[in-house]
Amino acid sequence: MRIESDLLGTMTIENNVLYGIQTQRAVNNFPLSDKTLTLYPAMIKSLAYVKAACVRANQQLGLINDEKADAIFASCNNLIDGQYHDQFPVGMIQGGAGTSTNMNANEVIANIALQKLGHPLGAYQFIHPNSDVNLSQSTNDVYPSAIRLSILLQQPKLIASLEGLIERFSEKSQEFKHILKLARTQLQDAVPMTLGQEFAGFASTLREEIKLLNQLSPFFYEINLGGTAVGTGINTKKGYAELAIKQLACLTELPFVKAEDLIEASSDMGAFVIYSSALKRLAIKLSKIANDLRLLSMGPRAGLSEINLPAKQPGSSIMPGKVNPVIPEAVSQVAYQVIGLDSAISMAAEAGQLQLNAMEPLIAFNIMEEMALLTNACSMFDQHCVSGISANHERCHYLLDNSLALVTALNPFIGYDAATDIAKDALSSGKNIKDLVLEKGILSESQLADIMQPEKLTEPA
Repeated sequence: MRIESDLLGTMTIENNVLYGIQTQRAVNNFPLSDKTLTLYPAMIKSLAYVKAACVRANQQLGLINDEKADAIFASCNNLIDGQYHDQFPVGMIQGGAGTSTNMNANEVIANIALQKLGHPLGAYQFIHPNSDVNLSQSTNDVYPSAIRLSILLQQPKLIASLEGLIERFSEKSQEFKHILKLARTQLQDAVPMTLGQEFAGFASTLREEIKLLNQLSPFFYEINLGGTAVGTGINTKKGYAELAIKQLACLTELPFVKAEDLIEASSDMGAFVIYSSALKRLAIKLSKIANDLRLLSMGPRAGLSEINLPAKQPGSSIMPGKVNPVIPEAVSQVAYQVIGLDSAISMAAEAGQLQLNAMEPLIAFNIMEEMALLTNACSMFDQHCVSGISANHERCHYLLDNSLALVTALNPFIGYDAATDIAKDALSSGKNIKDLVLEKGILSESQLADIMQPEKLTEPA
């Protein structure tokens, strides 16, 4: 064991851990959930990138000697490479506007650096978590900068997962492109379309989300690093902010720039609000598609049953043979959770007071959760559902041929009133549209066959 001290006194720390007294206080203070920083490697790597950029800026300005700077920089690289992530036990939800997270990073980096220089853990007279690792910094500029970077680091994984799902819907649209079926509006029979067109629509609506997410990325390139406590840059040397941000851009190969107004940027959560809203929009679209697939597959004998979803597990503990659409159901539940997380983000963003938003940890946690949930949901939806969907060709044709929808196709040829009469007769007699048209001699069989060609029913002709 080792003894460390801070403003509030002393505490005994296990000698084999790399974190220190302020991290231990946070662990004791915020026993809220098992969601600790350890579970969010992108956030740990982002903190390390920021610390590495800051120490190089301080070194360039002559504020820290080369031995300390190089040891701190090397320690940051260890974290970026994925090492020591088990040394971040602070909870994601915490008081203090992220101070516990920042100090966890400061202490771990300091102790790794101490080991590199041959000093014992906790020998902060040689490398100090605050005076050296946190030099020219505050939680209030490090933490929001790191959150922005972590979002940018995670986004490619989300987009790749979404692209996989889009590709699967596109493949199915080609597979089903010749299958005529009945479109429905307000859950009522509408007009003919192809099953391929329906699946192409799923792909198209999700493709829009990739475009939107990429358009929002620049919101996170503008950071307040160098603003320290409230954006005034207190305790920094002139030119430090520009140097630190330039170093961060170089290390990450991302075009970070200094915010035009560091004071405004230190308290504004607008970028997180709009990005979370985009994630919510994606979640809503995924749930709508999941619900459509559930409707199209309902049955298998007493419902629409136009498509078959792959059977993933027995569906009932009492009803033999029942198989439920469990993957689409899970997708919708993810969507509901994301909607809830987005609402919490909105409330946390609104709760900022004066020059700081103390609720930023909740914003960071919820966006990380949203992105992880949606990434996993897209992959699950792709691999365990969409890739295995098959079409019930005959069922699609049967429902189309026996619906009233075909009368819409006749409207330009026989007029609205005559088409309405045919629809009424079909509804009352139970006969299909084609038989009634031929029976009444309104059109010949060849005329009807020409009108009913798939390409004339499902696209401008």
